[in-house]
Amino acid sequence: MQVVDFYCDQVLSGKVSVQKLVETEHVLAFHHTQPYWPVHLVIIPKKHIGSLATVEGSDFPIVDEMLRVAADLCRQVTGEHGGCRLSTNSGDYQSTKHLHFYIHHGARLKNEDGSPATGSQS
Repeated sequence: MQVVDFYCDQVLSGKVSVQKLVETEHVLAFHHTQPYWPVHLVIIPKKHIGSLATVEGSDFPIVDEMLRVAADLCRQVTGEHGGCRLSTNSGDYQSTKHLHFYIHHGARLKNEDGSPATGSQS
């Protein structure tokens, strides 16, 4: 099985352009390039970390920075829309093997396979 790291291979390398929201020394937050919700933000570390399940001691300052960025963005989205969700995946649930947090709000636009969502909640 080929390991896919879209964020390192495409976003951090600059091959794919993203609409940046926040950029720090160690963290990048941007609008999802193919959103699954009306509001769909992504927060990634600039260093490769596979997932929360693979975080090592030296990674905790970066994860802390990611959470600080997430907190600011969650406050902003909650202020604008009344609420949001913060999520992450590990292992088989990851489509790209790079730690990332999603902040999302609204009814789901499409399913994981890209098909239109029907009657889904945020």
